[in-house]
Amino acid sequence: MGTSQILADTPGIPTQQVGIPHHPESPLWTATILLVEDDAGDALLVEEMLADSELDSALTWCKTLGEARRFLHASTAPVCVLLDLHLPDVHGLDAVRQILETDGEAAIVVLTGLEDSGTGLRAVAGGAQDYLVKGRLGPEILSRAIRYALQRKEVERAAAALRANQLMAQENARLERGLLPVPLLRDDLFRARARYEPGRVHGLLSGDFYDVVQTSDGTVHAVIGDVSGHGAAEAALGVCLRVAWRAAVLCGTSHVEQIALLEDILVAERSDAHVFATVTSLVFPPDRRSVQVLRAGHPGLLLRQGAGVTWVEPEGGMALGLLPGMGRWPTVDIPLSPGAGLVLFTDGLFEGRNGPESRLGEEGLLAMAEANGHLPASAFVDALVAGAAEGAAPYGGLADDVAVLHLGWRTEDDEH
Repeated sequence: MGTSQILADTPGIPTQQVGIPHHPESPLWTATILLVEDDAGDALLVEEMLADSELDSALTWCKTLGEARRFLHASTAPVCVLLDLHLPDVHGLDAVRQILETDGEAAIVVLTGLEDSGTGLRAVAGGAQDYLVKGRLGPEILSRAIRYALQRKEVERAAAALRANQLMAQENARLERGLLPVPLLRDDLFRARARYEPGRVHGLLSGDFYDVVQTSDGTVHAVIGDVSGHGAAEAALGVCLRVAWRAAVLCGTSHVEQIALLEDILVAERSDAHVFATVTSLVFPPDRRSVQVLRAGHPGLLLRQGAGVTWVEPEGGMALGLLPGMGRWPTVDIPLSPGAGLVLFTDGLFEGRNGPESRLGEEGLLAMAEANGHLPASAFVDALVAGAAEGAAPYGGLADDVAVLHLGWRTEDDEH
């Protein structure tokens, strides 16, 4: 192709196809090569060398950085930029910076003069993947530089993704420590078994939280809650509420005052006025005869007595944050027989799909609990979570986080 042909293309973003068979096994064959060069002779030289190479990629020629940036904004395929540093609208290493600002995914090979090898090295230090000296170009050298630049960019992207995943895992671990604490029990007279299963969205924790604290008088306090929404902000708010609840319990705050305090903190800390939280809070007096239940918009609970399981839904009040300051949360006492256990959970346990148009629901959860009523505490909890997950598996898995607490006083023959 002569110079007259390459210059005859539409001004701005002319495109030519280098007609060499591609290699489908290579992930790079779909990449576009963008030449940013204002000298027509150098542009023709690069085109001819690409035609003599084994590459099969679209070649786009832009004479200015502005044209190149418009092309990169519109491009969706991987791009390798062959970048001259002396352009009408930019000069020097600033060209590399502007390309990276426009498309951080683009691989960059800087084209320098014979005396500019130092500039090429500085360009690589500034984010380019390689540099080539124009006077020493050849088809093999050029094609190898393009392939290597694209491969290095892939490695950089993979390394960045790995670092992001590692940081996400570290953040998730910190949130887990905040949301899912070790129960603070002063003796072995009380048993608390917990299980948390993240939903399918990245497998990360969200706003479900729980805690168990035994005060110096032997009373055991427990809470389970669910902040609406999914994500780090909701998880952080859940941590805040859980820590506030534990502090309130240890300071001797009354049952109802604890919930009012949590609502005040929720309203103060939430980033969106529509965020709310549901909570169930329990108090187990040391006489072991009953449990005091306070519900704020949270689902009911399961009462286990022997091998029998019943659904219990004591009177409750509205969720926290719906109408700040207007909530009224009655406390309800439930008698407990020796060895009885209470199972608390968030709604992710029963709201998962178990059919194309159906969900497990409260009745389905109760039926599953009744079928496993003979199991000890830990195995019972695991069976509930496994059953819900198994039913939802064909439909994308658990869509929401699941937190489950199994609570109760031990008996003399209780080994679980």
